[in-house]
Amino acid sequence: MRLQDTGLTAQELKDMVNQYMIETYPRYDFIAERAEGMYLYDEKGEAYLDFYGGVAVNSPGNRNPKVAAAVKDQVDDIMHTFNYPYTVPQALLAKKICDTIGMDKIFYQNSGTEANECMIKMARKYGIENYGPDRYEIITAKQGFHGRTMGAVAATGQPDTAVQEGFGPMLPGFTYAEYNNLEDFASKITPNTIAIMIEPVQGEGGVHPAEQSFMEGLRRLCDENEMLLLLDEVQTGWGRTGAPMAFMGYGVKPDAVTMAKAMGGGMPIAACCASRKAAAALSSGTHGSTYGGHPVACAAALASISEILDRNLSENAEQVGGYLMKKLSRLPHVKEARGKGLLVGCEYEIPIAMEVKWGCMKRHALITAIGTDINRMIPPLIATKKDVDRLVEIMKEAIEEATEKYRRKNRAA
Repeated sequence: MRLQDTGLTAQELKDMVNQYMIETYPRYDFIAERAEGMYLYDEKGEAYLDFYGGVAVNSPGNRNPKVAAAVKDQVDDIMHTFNYPYTVPQALLAKKICDTIGMDKIFYQNSGTEANECMIKMARKYGIENYGPDRYEIITAKQGFHGRTMGAVAATGQPDTAVQEGFGPMLPGFTYAEYNNLEDFASKITPNTIAIMIEPVQGEGGVHPAEQSFMEGLRRLCDENEMLLLLDEVQTGWGRTGAPMAFMGYGVKPDAVTMAKAMGGGMPIAACCASRKAAAALSSGTHGSTYGGHPVACAAALASISEILDRNLSENAEQVGGYLMKKLSRLPHVKEARGKGLLVGCEYEIPIAMEVKWGCMKRHALITAIGTDINRMIPPLIATKKDVDRLVEIMKEAIEEATEKYRRKNRAA
């Protein structure tokens, strides 16, 4: 739908949103009407260079033609039926994913947080069924992020932030350890611990990649203590970090892994994949999802994943991501540019990240901010070095403007 078809003005539409919607997001002051490739277009037809990619969703490109065609074709056949009959998109997608990443089983969900709830439930039930009623505890990472539903919120190691504050008491059974600190994770293991659950790259926690030795050490800890290694790849999955799944780049295989975002190429779908032994914990009646494995979403996901693999977009992510980090590191007031592939964080010496985000938007480039001093770039995986050059040019202007505002504010204080 487009604004001109509604009879409303842009302001009337924005007022309607403010009147009727529960708003938890600070809005960009434009209406996103159309998208293609590396660009979003507003109600005036003006283009915005997209380095937030629907928050790591539109990996094969905004409105990828093959994803869009798959959706249109499936809508003409069947849109929804629930999970009693077999459907062709579910079966083809399950085989594609499991064969590609070397996992045995898959359960479809609708969002990343749901996939993580599935994985948490699977691990807890596996522990209780195989070791007794107290073997359900999971160690997760401080500053990690696993979603907004209650199990995922409890798993998120941010007790002093808006993620958890006001939503207590938290679901019991989670302990937090310092990311990239194997000794701290080892110290948190008790006879009741059944799993360790982390992100291969902490996205919301500031864009911190796991060290190779940390990933290998976690696998070893789990093997030695008869525990499951659970990886949340909702943000890192499907090409983002330079491999089809981030764990494949590390050469460390989990017992279960979640995915979402890029999986659907713009359609809402997620999944939890697991080894045969872990997946056996879930049987008839233990878990379910009305929309999980939706035929249209599965058709889109099959097209999205095929595009990412067939075009080798993971390799492009690695090459262009490295170039982006190199360019960002040369910008004024940048303390560190870090990341993995095209999941990139830019940390500043001064708290200007939010001003830089809005300054970029004003100049028609879209990035995100984490807290006050980190900007995050998670563009479509089709991004080129030319796109990076344009973004960095815009960011430089936004940084200079934000720095001047920061200095004026300090002088006034």
